[in-house]
Amino acid sequence: MSVSVKEICEKARDASYKLAAISAEEKNRMLEAIACAIEKNKEAILEANRKDIEAYTKKDTTFLDRLTLNPKRIDAIISGVKEIIALDDPVGEIVEDRTLKNGLRIKRVRAPLGVIGIIYEARPNVTIDALALCLKSGNSVVLRGGSDAINSNRALYLTAYNALKDAGFLCDCIGFIDDISREKSREMLEMEGLIDVMIPRGGEGLKKFVLEHAKMPVIASAGGNCHVYVDKDAKLDIAERIVLNAKLQRPSVCNAAETLLVHKDLADTFLPDILKKLSDSGVELLGCNETMKRCPFVKEATDLDFATEFECLKLTVKVVDGVGEACDHINKFGTKHSEAIVTENKEAATYFEKNVDAACVYVNASTRFTDGFEFGLGAEMGISTQKLHARGPIALKELTSVKYIVEGNGQIRE
Repeated sequence: MSVSVKEICEKARDASYKLAAISAEEKNRMLEAIACAIEKNKEAILEANRKDIEAYTKKDTTFLDRLTLNPKRIDAIISGVKEIIALDDPVGEIVEDRTLKNGLRIKRVRAPLGVIGIIYEARPNVTIDALALCLKSGNSVVLRGGSDAINSNRALYLTAYNALKDAGFLCDCIGFIDDISREKSREMLEMEGLIDVMIPRGGEGLKKFVLEHAKMPVIASAGGNCHVYVDKDAKLDIAERIVLNAKLQRPSVCNAAETLLVHKDLADTFLPDILKKLSDSGVELLGCNETMKRCPFVKEATDLDFATEFECLKLTVKVVDGVGEACDHINKFGTKHSEAIVTENKEAATYFEKNVDAACVYVNASTRFTDGFEFGLGAEMGISTQKLHARGPIALKELTSVKYIVEGNGQIRE
């Protein structure tokens, strides 16, 4: 008999109270059991993934790449769990400690959020990344993956659940909704009181759906319409490396560059050279009038183009008067994700840092580093572009709240 969404969430809620009190050592043993089980069941997981790939009929190579598992990617999943094991447990960390004149000691400490719901698309690795992060931060988790990856997600979830159950650990702290219908997603989003926070991982359509229907708080990420601005005082060899890396290293991800902004003083030198290299690498280029004058192979860009996250070998280009116009353009068209300036001018860099509204602002580095692993945080739940609770990579500390511990020796309020 199938288990209802409410039952799954109720079990997760009950387990969350026990999980919140478990030691860091026991949580690490739980994660180690999961990592070992994934290694042991690697072939079964790959076979489940092959079923998903065979069932996928759309001609979207980017999506198919996200869907696909292979031995190397499973090894990366295992490594991700082990990296989380190696991280400090955030639960119980004292973030503030003070004593009042009346002798009351007030401590503000990190505490789990409770039950986290995750609705995600395409990437099967999210199943393990999400539950591992939730376990280490003391949270129960309820997972609902996309229909295209149902066999892969189910196999990974069952591997983790059975690993915990067989080893005698708390296993109801990880729940999985096997029904891939939209109705079950809606039902999950109505579990106010059982799920404390909802996190969508996927495209803008999924994000909109979750924000419209969730009865509980949502931590959501916007797309990554990221920019690189090359200032007149940039070292051009550094600028070239950063631009090529930000666009070409992995074009389909949210921290890849989608727009190149170049100072007008470099329009006749650096701009034609870098655009030729990008074009030779297969990038379709759309630009402003000043760009097209210097590079006839560039097509005209519209405001819609400048506002688009392409997630492919496509790039918009604009010549700007300086760092002020660059910041204005970014704040108008960007998604507050990751933005970079290349310059040796400290004043320009400082202006960019203060005036660009983004979760991650880079000076002389590629936007491609916006990632939990690259930031030394372990696996991440996503990149939040919101300003409340969490911003940037959502890792262990971002999956906690705080509570006050007040210690006295008989004080009463007069």
